[in-house]
Amino acid sequence: MYCGVQEEWCRAMSTTFEKETGIKVSMTRKSAGETYAQLRAEASNPRGDIWWGGTGDPHLQAADEGLTLEYESPANKDLHDWALNQWKAAKQRSIGIYAGALGFGYNTEQIKAKGIPEPKCWADLLNPKLRDDVQVADPNSSGTAYTLLATVVQLMGEDKGFDYLKALHKNVSQYTKSGAAPAKAASLGETAVGIVFIHDAVVFAVQGDPIKPVAPCEGTGYEIGSMSIIKGARNLENAKKFYDWALSPAAQALAAPAKSYQVPSNKNATVPPQAPKMSEMKLINYDFVKYGSSAERTRLLTKWDKEVKALPK
Repeated sequence: MYCGVQEEWCRAMSTTFEKETGIKVSMTRKSAGETYAQLRAEASNPRGDIWWGGTGDPHLQAADEGLTLEYESPANKDLHDWALNQWKAAKQRSIGIYAGALGFGYNTEQIKAKGIPEPKCWADLLNPKLRDDVQVADPNSSGTAYTLLATVVQLMGEDKGFDYLKALHKNVSQYTKSGAAPAKAASLGETAVGIVFIHDAVVFAVQGDPIKPVAPCEGTGYEIGSMSIIKGARNLENAKKFYDWALSPAAQALAAPAKSYQVPSNKNATVPPQAPKMSEMKLINYDFVKYGSSAERTRLLTKWDKEVKALPK
């Protein structure tokens, strides 16, 4: 199993499934972009059976390139429309397992010390007083950061979106490998702001750290965390068993105790009370098909490398 969420949730899923079924699980935790790259590299000789978790765009790209298998689970009838829309967009090669909105978390103590207003919008992150004090992941390795890239392009238009990312670059201290890492850095005061999925900032707010999660005022994108069966899986029947189990309310209930507060895809699963209220946010009409396509994803990442990451600090 290639797992794309936080280590604690990955472990809870693999150990519980193993205990309930007797099927041994060998789990590797990687960001969504890294897993997609691994699937491509291993296409002629796959080492994994199932890819569980991580943002939906790389799952769609893998589906687009024929790296994953079509599968219809009996659990489909119990899923939210957004989870099934992912399955349809992927031509039945991927399914939605959770949803989460993009935003940021800021360290309240750091912001206060800088004497700047509390950031509420994407535009606020361009404040010159935040120079070298914002963290975000690299969109080549992280699905979170690719969601940011695709979000600003859809929200602002491509030219203005890239202008925003170039301006933001001046304030970015480092592009991390993992999408959730900036939330931890902000909670520890290592950076003033971390751009993350909001639920990743909630984790640290819940445990009492000085971090405040924000859904940006201009509007924001969201992810449909997904699951796919890898084409050429050596343990295909076991992969299908895991797939069906992972869509059950009981399996989806393992998220909250593992400090993961995404919205589950099964209608009968309990939504963690700490989960960000997506219904109260200004969400864009995120085009998963376009931005999950192999051609568009490759084009945007190449452009980001050339026009944003390559800029001097």
